[in-house]
Amino acid sequence: MDWQALLLSIKLSCVTVLVLIPCAIWAGRFLAYRQFRGKSWLEALIMVPLVLPPTVIGYYLLVGLGSQSWLGQTLEALLGQQLVFHFSGLVVASVLVNIPFAIQPIQRAFEAVPEEVRDAGACCGMSPAKVLFKIELPLVWPGVLTALVLCFSHVLGEFGVVLMMGGNIAGETKTIAISIYDSVQAFDFAAAGQMSLLLLLFAITALALTTSLSRRLGGVSVSRRR
Repeated sequence: MDWQALLLSIKLSCVTVLVLIPCAIWAGRFLAYRQFRGKSWLEALIMVPLVLPPTVIGYYLLVGLGSQSWLGQTLEALLGQQLVFHFSGLVVASVLVNIPFAIQPIQRAFEAVPEEVRDAGACCGMSPAKVLFKIELPLVWPGVLTALVLCFSHVLGEFGVVLMMGGNIAGETKTIAISIYDSVQAFDFAAAGQMSLLLLLFAITALALTTSLSRRLGGVSVSRRR
């Protein structure tokens, strides 16, 4: 078991979730409540990472954020280091790849909130921020939880975009998925099997807990509406 790679993967998943979920709540709420020209194109753009191979996304990130591009040079001058082949680059790649996993469940949850519930809060003199935190978030919590678990699990097992953007640097960019690949390449099937089983059990447990909690929280939300 490559514990260093596992801890790095967990760290990457946690940082990605902390960065992405608050942004996804804002974006999901905006898309759920607003109608504007080009909305379908924007939603299609958000869903691109679901159908585009991760290696393709990794290639564009590698070229766009590398030291040969003006953007990469600008970021390197501002940050004092390049994003490519660095943990910070993995965070950027993971956030971009997981945008649809974060926004879509939250958007669907906001779309299910009745408009009259929000209007009632506004009529009671509540500010938009209070309506969000006191009324909407308790109702859309199952969607937020689903997005959180999906993003965390997906980052934990991400391979293609991580390998393209970060390479295979132990302690810096070598995640557990890359460690599994290295173990198979070295014919160490015992280690690869252990790490693969760990990811499989985590995925099953996370999805089962998410489904159970979503049903319970959904039941609580329905009772509150009544």
